[in-house]
Amino acid sequence: MPEHTHVLFVEDDDVIREATQLALERDGFAVTAMPDGLSGLEAFRADRPDIALLDVMVPGLDGVSLCRRIRDESTVPVIMLSARADSIDVVLGLEAGADDYVTKPFDGAVLVARIRAVLRRFGHAGHPGRAGADGPAATDGVLTFGELEVDTEGMEVRRAGQPVALTPTEMRLLLEFSGAPGTVLSRDKLLERVWDYGWGGDTRVVDVHVQRLRQKIGQDRIETVRGFGYKLRG
Repeated sequence: MPEHTHVLFVEDDDVIREATQLALERDGFAVTAMPDGLSGLEAFRADRPDIALLDVMVPGLDGVSLCRRIRDESTVPVIMLSARADSIDVVLGLEAGADDYVTKPFDGAVLVARIRAVLRRFGHAGHPGRAGADGPAATDGVLTFGELEVDTEGMEVRRAGQPVALTPTEMRLLLEFSGAPGTVLSRDKLLERVWDYGWGGDTRVVDVHVQRLRQKIGQDRIETVRGFGYKLRG
């Protein structure tokens, strides 16, 4: 992680905002803290932070809407903060383009670990494809699955010759699938490889990202294997 990584933190609770800002700054982050969604959007456009932490329930422009606005302009990583782990707000945030979420109240060390995990995978969005001799056709790092082309070196994706815009998290997810076409990957394995979770996490993160990926590369390209996980059709 680069020094002085810039974090945009949008939180309307003064106590949480100030305490979290101090904790992040002690860990070496540069933090811009805003109390509402509109000021958060202005700060994002002015400062172009390295990562955004958005509370779901903020005034003016709620966190989910703010996430959508950010995602329309940037692939910067976004972590949503929600006080209700079982709330539909979590899924809405992920569907809006968030890469992960943390439930409040949270431990400062856990939040820092999740931020660093997101930044690590964004800094290393690509890895060489793992397909072997029986895998998909590959030329100069380009894997082909029907009308889908995955350039594992240039980190580009095309569908029927047209470029497909993926976030770094979606790209990493697709690389996992394309590196092992036809192989069922469990949700826990995807959490470990894509989200860098060394422990069991919320599999809704995987499910929502798979759905978002399907919308971009084709609904039938990723198959659900009930009770086991997902696999890419070769």
